[in-house]
Amino acid sequence: MDNPGWHAQRRAQKENEAYRRSAAFSGPVEDVGPMDESFIGGFRNQPPPSPLPPPLPPKDFPHYAVPQQHHQSTISTSQLAHMSAVERSQTLRVARMEPHLQFMCGPLLKYDTIDDHGIWHGAALIVTADSGSIYDPHPALTYFWDPEQPIPPHHRRTTTSFSTVNPPPRPSFSSFNGGSPTNPNNNFPVPEHSNNGFHGPYSPSSSTISRPSGLAALHTATSYELGPHPADPHSTVLPMSSPTVSSFSGSGYAFSAGASPSSADRTSYQSVNPNTCRERVLGKELFVYGGQGGTFTFWRFLIKIPLANHEMAITYSINNGQEIEFWVPGRMQNMRWAAHSCNGFSAGVNPDDFRGPGFKSGYDPVWMDLLSKHSETPFHVLMGGGDQLYCDSLMREPEMQDWVTKSKPEEKKTYPLSQEMELAIDRFFFNHYCQVFRTGAFARANCSIPMVNMCDDHDLIDGFGSYPDDLQRAPVFRQIGARGYFFFLLFQCFVNVEVDGLQDAPGKHVYQSLILGEPGPYVRFPSHSFLPRLGPKVYMLMLDCRAERKKEQVCSPGQYQRVFDRLNSLPPGVEHLVVQVGIPIAYPRMVFLETALESKFNPLVALGRSGSLGLSGFVNKFNAEAELLDDLNDHWTARGHKKERNWFIEQLQNFARVKRIRVTFISGDVHCAAVGVLKTLKTKTRPELSPLEDHRYMVNVVTSAIVNTPPPNAVLGMVSSLATKVHKTLHSIDTDETMQPIFAKEPTGQSRKHKFIMGRRNWCRIEWDEHTGEVEFDIRVEKEKGCGVTSGYPMRVPPPGW
Repeated sequence: MDNPGWHAQRRAQKENEAYRRSAAFSGPVEDVGPMDESFIGGFRNQPPPSPLPPPLPPKDFPHYAVPQQHHQSTISTSQLAHMSAVERSQTLRVARMEPHLQFMCGPLLKYDTIDDHGIWHGAALIVTADSGSIYDPHPALTYFWDPEQPIPPHHRRTTTSFSTVNPPPRPSFSSFNGGSPTNPNNNFPVPEHSNNGFHGPYSPSSSTISRPSGLAALHTATSYELGPHPADPHSTVLPMSSPTVSSFSGSGYAFSAGASPSSADRTSYQSVNPNTCRERVLGKELFVYGGQGGTFTFWRFLIKIPLANHEMAITYSINNGQEIEFWVPGRMQNMRWAAHSCNGFSAGVNPDDFRGPGFKSGYDPVWMDLLSKHSETPFHVLMGGGDQLYCDSLMREPEMQDWVTKSKPEEKKTYPLSQEMELAIDRFFFNHYCQVFRTGAFARANCSIPMVNMCDDHDLIDGFGSYPDDLQRAPVFRQIGARGYFFFLLFQCFVNVEVDGLQDAPGKHVYQSLILGEPGPYVRFPSHSFLPRLGPKVYMLMLDCRAERKKEQVCSPGQYQRVFDRLNSLPPGVEHLVVQVGIPIAYPRMVFLETALESKFNPLVALGRSGSLGLSGFVNKFNAEAELLDDLNDHWTARGHKKERNWFIEQLQNFARVKRIRVTFISGDVHCAAVGVLKTLKTKTRPELSPLEDHRYMVNVVTSAIVNTPPPNAVLGMVSSLATKVHKTLHSIDTDETMQPIFAKEPTGQSRKHKFIMGRRNWCRIEWDEHTGEVEFDIRVEKEKGCGVTSGYPMRVPPPGW
């Protein structure tokens, strides 16, 4: 260490290693080919290739002694070896699709809405390789349910702020505050596993068995296997293995995404149960993608389910292949749902840094926690609040390199779009979507919890819509945004404008919740907002804040007009409207930083543009402006959007007062958790209103990210210090804004200095409380990086009381 230059050599070595890691994690996307034959057809479980190892211990949850009608839940290869050929054949027989389909991605589920007649509307989507599939007859989705079958009782753990069995005393409406992790009394939470994975008054040996959560085993297992999936190339487990995190077991007949009964079992069950309802729908050819590997077809299946008085499990399969289960609410039930955002890593982040012991990927731990909560008390909807995948690595594609490496911004703006680049852009989006949506714990969630999704910039490309107009209209950049939005509609919303049209009047579109806006200035499509019904008391507005975005505009006046026309037509009895906006609308401002980065005299920007002193990373790769500037321009509080933000808030206040509906915002984007609050301004002559009585009381729940890395501690500290700053922007409309100090303690129990911002990975569980009419937003925060265990920070929002 005393050698001259040792520190410089060591620093250069670390920089080289970091660069190699960044290139490895952000290289060109690979062409996604069809699955190997062993993974095709939708199967229950498939043994690994021979030779087989000795009998393996269960890698999922320990075996639960749950009585089932079909077979034992685990079997070893040594047991198979002592069976007859007929017995082995019967044991290993898998539910293969007939006719055969070769999956590229899916099945994916989408939720649309519930109509006035109590019919649940949704859809499923699959992508298949034409060369390995049989389409005569067309693919068919079969789904069935039993409206008379009693469901196992759902029990939330004692650490949550309330229980469906014994609710604790409610906080007064005058103090709607967040507490310590999942505890209304500001006590540190008790351990989140007990009763051997079972919750409720029944033990596994009881005659009546409640739903096993699988949580205890998840948090103590040494290795986690996700179980089979029709399109995931890594889903190899032994036959009849133990339940997966997405499986639900209970008394009577049990289905799961990880283990489907044989066709004989299915036929036997349905024949002895006359209450079983069964529907079969043919797939509609939605789009055909042609690439170097051949052609691939997108198939959409529309699903309609008449709701019962109680929630029901729906079992579906495609071409009689692997059976998967999802849940729908009762007709008068308000849904339980989960919200997430930022489902990917930024360029240069090592995913293995977030992979705790036993996990195969840094993407999975927090998703596994969400799935474990889903196995306890199933969610009816999975809300993606933006950045469901990160498409920034498009810049690594070989065909894009000549454009990317142009040093002068003007050269990029005038660079012609070649056919090779067009094909490369489509190839990237198709392959990247297939890889992300069919892999890992996220794939188990998107096939068993119906999704409602909205895009943000990374679903297209970093910062799209917030750059200057000349760059946004550049041939290459505009093509990136247009095709990114096209594939967002296709994979995440199951929409193809050429097939579905541009009419959202009643009966004119397959999705009743759709609200079409104005054509986007850069994406060539109109904005696609959604207004799904989450129950008789709750609706959610998924506001498209990306398709029409410009540096000086978030949404066009035409889009706002159409949105408020639909909001004003909400049926009587609605008490809560949750407005999903990708970027927080009530959040600390960084105007000073925006001013500094835009300055022509900023020396760091000048040095970054010249590449001097290793500061080339300080400016972005598109127009050589400061790297953080597009993020700041994205924010509602940016100079170009502040006037629109204030107008939007005022319009929602008027809507809330007239319609007597509580408005709450939910957002993502910023890679940390927070709660902003808008409320009536307190003055000398006007005492402070309680949240219950205040129509201006609007909470902005921020949940981000479920996968991506939190900001550096210095940034978190700066944002936390800004959270205490008083803003007078809305005082002209008698509105005050502040941040809620919800994070008084760390998830591990220690006291925190910064109580407004939580810089750990997280997601949010949302539920309507039938006792009080409140909506609880329980922000689930990862305790330790990569551990897959969360603690909850509940924020309760009152019903309208004015």
